Amino acid sequence: METIFDSADLPLPSRVDAWHDVMSRTHAPTVFSVDRAVAFRAALRATDLGALRVTAMTYSTLRSQRTPKLIRRSDPELYAIHLMTRGRQHLGQNHRVAALGVRDLAMYCSSRPFDTWTDAGEGTVTSVVAQIPRALLPLPDNRIDRLLARPLPAQAGVGALVARFLTQLGDDPGTLRPSDGARLGMVLVDLVAALLAHHLESDDAVPSPSRRRALYLEIRAFIFQNLGEPRLTPDDIAAAHHISPRYLHRLFQDHGLSVSAWIREQRLARCRRDLADPALGGHPVHAIAARWGLPCPQHFSRAFRRAYGIAPRDYRRMTLYGGDVREGGLT
Repeated sequence: METIFDSADLPLPSRVDAWHDVMSRTHAPTVFSVDRAVAFRAALRATDLGALRVTAMTYSTLRSQRTPKLIRRSDPELYAIHLMTRGRQHLGQNHRVAALGVRDLAMYCSSRPFDTWTDAGEGTVTSVVAQIPRALLPLPDNRIDRLLARPLPAQAGVGALVARFLTQLGDDPGTLRPSDGARLGMVLVDLVAALLAHHLESDDAVPSPSRRRALYLEIRAFIFQNLGEPRLTPDDIAAAHHISPRYLHRLFQDHGLSVSAWIREQRLARCRRDLADPALGGHPVHAIAARWGLPCPQHFSRAFRRAYGIAPRDYRRMTLYGGDVREGGLT
């Protein structure tokens, strides 16, 4: 993400106007007010994902209102999905008010008046916002309207996947290549469409390709969370997502993958990472393997050697105590 604004770089008297200006440019023009008795602090980092933009923000107590007059003057025609990561905030639109806490999601639209406010006391709140052109979401506007300014919990399912995706983007200070951004933008559109369809109880309203991509990502996240369970099988994964094992295999085949082989690769990759971690140097090799769902030492050793061309103990010795280890063998 690129840092666009940091109030620490400015004298106190000019911070509020500067923040108002940057928010109008990166989001949509609003009427803006703050508690002048509190030293205003704010920061904003942004990254573009093709036609989408994701911003991570920190800000003091404020109120922001988008009025009909401002909409008539300029409307970028965006939906915004808002994730609170610290503190609380209220969002009002379409005669509804959502009280948002940490890990709550909510949707609002630049084409309709809204009112958002937060009281952070003398501290700050943080959030991540993804702006999506209205034309990109494959759901009718009149159906999405039903979800504006409603809390969309993100503790499980697709909501948790959207929240995790936005949090990772907000935390990542690196710079994405343009091709990476466009691909991640498509993933985010699919995830948000699946989230909205879930809350509308109308999954059939989302085109099949979007549903399949969102389900595939949700299943991968489920597997990551359960890699340490040695009895994790394709049948278990399919049952947890209310699909048939055959359909699960088809989802992975669409990406040129085998379910079981992919799980094994992810387990071995995590074992390899931990074996090279000095902080885990005192942990037995078999304990690291068991931690990632590979409880049989002999099976783990053979699989590791097939994957990386070296025994796990030798790999650990070379990475922690000298030498150069590359995939396929030692040099």
